[in-house]
Amino acid sequence: MAGISLSRARTIIRRAFEAGKEMGLQPLSVIVLDEGGNVQAFERQDGAAPGRFQIALGKAYGAVMLGMPGSAQMARAEAQAYFIAAANGAFGGKLIPVPGGVLVKDAKGRTLGAVGVTGDSSDNDAAVAKAGIEATGLTAVV
Repeated sequence: MAGISLSRARTIIRRAFEAGKEMGLQPLSVIVLDEGGNVQAFERQDGAAPGRFQIALGKAYGAVMLGMPGSAQMARAEAQAYFIAAANGAFGGKLIPVPGGVLVKDAKGRTLGAVGVTGDSSDNDAAVAKAGIEATGLTAVV
């Protein structure tokens, strides 16, 4: 299996929105990227701020391009701010190194892409991304 199909991407988004509703979260925006950082699917719930596309993209893009979830990027930024600043420069300022950028892996541990969620706290964003990914039978690296 190569990448994340459109059908799976839509399932990830739908389940993330359902999990957000179950948790009583603010309106969310969810993006699914393939292993090359290209957009496979994106949706923004009614009431979500219009700038959330760029935030969701930055969370997911950092995860897939650096091969580490947003939580690990944040820890790295705290320990080695110069590294994340340099990486962000190398990637044209696209990184948002906080939880909510979640890697998607298959059963063999291959990275298939990443999911970025924004709209509530970063930890809640990561939790609903994980729920969406796991609903497809794939593995979330939060």
